[in-house]
Amino acid sequence: MDCRIRDMGVYTDVRGEGVPVVMVHGMGVDHRVMIGCMEPVFEARSEAWKRIYFDLPGMGRTRGPDWIRCSDDIVDLILQLVDRLIPGERFLLVGESYGGYLAQGIVHQRPDDVSGMLLIGPLVEPDDAKRDLPAGISFRSLGLEESLEGEEDWFFDLFVTDQIERTWVRFRDEMLAAFEAGDDAFQKRIREDRDAYALGYAVRDLAEPFRGPSLIVTGRQDRLVGYQDPWSILESYPRCTFAVLDMAGHAMQIEQDRLFGALVHEWLDRLLGGCSGGVCAIGGQG
Repeated sequence: MDCRIRDMGVYTDVRGEGVPVVMVHGMGVDHRVMIGCMEPVFEARSEAWKRIYFDLPGMGRTRGPDWIRCSDDIVDLILQLVDRLIPGERFLLVGESYGGYLAQGIVHQRPDDVSGMLLIGPLVEPDDAKRDLPAGISFRSLGLEESLEGEEDWFFDLFVTDQIERTWVRFRDEMLAAFEAGDDAFQKRIREDRDAYALGYAVRDLAEPFRGPSLIVTGRQDRLVGYQDPWSILESYPRCTFAVLDMAGHAMQIEQDRLFGALVHEWLDRLLGGCSGGVCAIGGQG
């Protein structure tokens, strides 16, 4: 369904009822990445969760209007969407890649509304030239090369370290298909303008540490955002588990799906553990 914000419809896919969980996907893809990543976890649990998936502007089925000029505008749009769908409620926040950068912006802007946060291969340094990235390593199964061609081969190699048939099928269905949707011109306008891509404030500079239960999952061989830049924000999240997964690139949720799932289950268990240090984990009004 579409949720109307100003003159545009934001495509949303809301599943279940219960504790709201807002899912923010990365640049150039759409909500299907987050569905493939998170639905197996929530479907395995007995608690009630309201999972809110949506397409960012210019991606998937959401158009990119002229008045969205920068990442700050996108953060504002997400907050308007949240206020429309779950007015007055606190929510969990899940952000992947660029969506992880936007999620940090949401915590910067409205920390009291967020009960806990999960960042998956989060972008922390918006300037490509300043990122601390590991050397590229990949391991491809014999024979897999024959089924890949051109651009799909390039994307797979960039995102995935453990290149076997299983990871290829999931990457093709969840990520590559999502890359093929959306408004390339809109994405380029944001992505290639350094001032537009970067938020107008440093996400590291929170007014005070965010004390909700958090989890940051990174790939040891992630050549897009790395694992060292995300480590640099850890002191802002005193209740955060930080994981670096070997044999994992930017698509670590696909490559190390069982370990990723175990980490997310543990994060949700911490959230359900109630209040600690004066901060209530989930539920209640903002």
